[in-house]
Amino acid sequence: MLDGCVARPQEEIDRYRAAGYWTGEPLGAALRRWAATHRDRTALVGEGRRISYAGLDSWADRLAAGLRGLGIGPGDRVVVQLPNAPDFVAVCFGLFRLGAVPVFSLPAHRSYEVRHLCELSGAVAHVVPGSQRGFDHVRMSVALRKEVPSLRHTLVVGEPRPGTPGDVVLLDGLTGHPGKAYAPDPTDAAFFLLSGGTTALPKLIPRTHDDYGYQIRATAEVCGLGPQTVYLAVLPVEFNFTWGCPGILGTLHAGGTVVFAPDPSPDTCFPLIAAERVTLTSVVPTIAHLWMGGNEHARHDLSSLALLQIGSAKLHRHVAEQVRPVLGCALQQVFGMAEGLLTMTRRDDPDDVVLATQGRPVSPADEIRVADPVTGERAEPGEVGELVTRGPYTLRGYYRAPEHNRTAFTDDGFFRSGDLVRLTARGDLVVEGRVKDVVIRGGDKVSATELEGHLTRHPRVAQAAVVAVPDPALGEAICACVMPDGDPPGMPELRRMLRESGVADFKLPDLLEIYDAFPLTGLGKVDKKALAADAAGRRAARGEENH
Repeated sequence: MLDGCVARPQEEIDRYRAAGYWTGEPLGAALRRWAATHRDRTALVGEGRRISYAGLDSWADRLAAGLRGLGIGPGDRVVVQLPNAPDFVAVCFGLFRLGAVPVFSLPAHRSYEVRHLCELSGAVAHVVPGSQRGFDHVRMSVALRKEVPSLRHTLVVGEPRPGTPGDVVLLDGLTGHPGKAYAPDPTDAAFFLLSGGTTALPKLIPRTHDDYGYQIRATAEVCGLGPQTVYLAVLPVEFNFTWGCPGILGTLHAGGTVVFAPDPSPDTCFPLIAAERVTLTSVVPTIAHLWMGGNEHARHDLSSLALLQIGSAKLHRHVAEQVRPVLGCALQQVFGMAEGLLTMTRRDDPDDVVLATQGRPVSPADEIRVADPVTGERAEPGEVGELVTRGPYTLRGYYRAPEHNRTAFTDDGFFRSGDLVRLTARGDLVVEGRVKDVVIRGGDKVSATELEGHLTRHPRVAQAAVVAVPDPALGEAICACVMPDGDPPGMPELRRMLRESGVADFKLPDLLEIYDAFPLTGLGKVDKKALAADAAGRRAARGEENH
């Protein structure tokens, strides 16, 4: 096992193998099997290229041979920072076949974040695009090699900019001699995902060949994927939702086709849906709202789109209700985490379940508890508490984070998610917010997610985000940040609506800020840390520090 990873108890490993959840097949071998079955079918579409399953298999072999020639081998960590394109898949599978371990990094990351990932993982190489949206990733990587002792190689996909330093390696021309196939321990780390918080540098989440192989099979089955599936990768490919929920890997497992969207705008995605007859895609609520606004959807043939997965953040019911009337497809709510557990609504669930819950776990072996976040005691049925979970694809520990692991896991191996949830009578999960996504106003804890749901019911509120702003009298004041639909509503109007909805006075916003757009994280979520700082700055600029 890779040093720094946390081993599972042998009893757990034996149980998951006996149940058939873990098959022992490495991900690199899975591609070989998919290629043998679907040889000439189209696997990947992007950047004007169409790659067959056999072509992807051969591409991964060529990359593995070339990377081996550079001295990259089993257990080596390689930071992969690429945009949505077929190259990302080929590079990852080339590394899998070497036994090397990709460390996913978002294209939006800059030297601060990438240095952290390289240092924490001990990366030996960094894979970057030759050019991407005006930023020079190559120069950043070359500079980082002078700062991170383990980092030996900058590997470039595509043509680098003129004047690029000569000590970089172009992957397109990389050659080498095929070596002996490496057979990794299927319980060891296949790759590292990143934790999704916005308040600190990300932690590394080791996902194993066994656990992720099971995840993509289970989610592909829940979603009914098959050779007819055409999946549009809209969110960053490094995102767990895009990579394997069922996403790219689940689609390849089913023999379908993956189409890559370079950005999530309707101007980009709707023509791709129409041209490639896309049947499935996955987005966050902010993108769903963007797609359903305006009339762009009416100008394209979206009739092939059968299922829209929405997850990663709270989807309010009145937004969920618009999906079928506006886009003409079924909605699937998804709750998940890069650390493991996934819940999904099912295609045959009643409307109330699809519109108002995040569904049930994808595996019968997923164990869920709802606990008091302070005492750890089990919450009563229907009560809100922290979700703690354990299962065949949920991690047992973050990489090289022993201190954090001591508080993030219970003594019996359950992961403390930090999500506030409740379970319905039939066992569906309803996400109510985050343990830390609260405003402590004068000692009262106010759920930001709950208040956002009320605010977005106003007809002239397109989106809302609630953040805490420092206040000398209250400790924290409740700031409602609103993106309006038409004329912005005023504070008296919003407070009146909230009171009429039965919201307690202590939960009413103290401040209102109007925005044309919210700052977003690289994963498309509202960046509440940046938003809170901006709102506080606006208040200070107006001389309103005193409540």
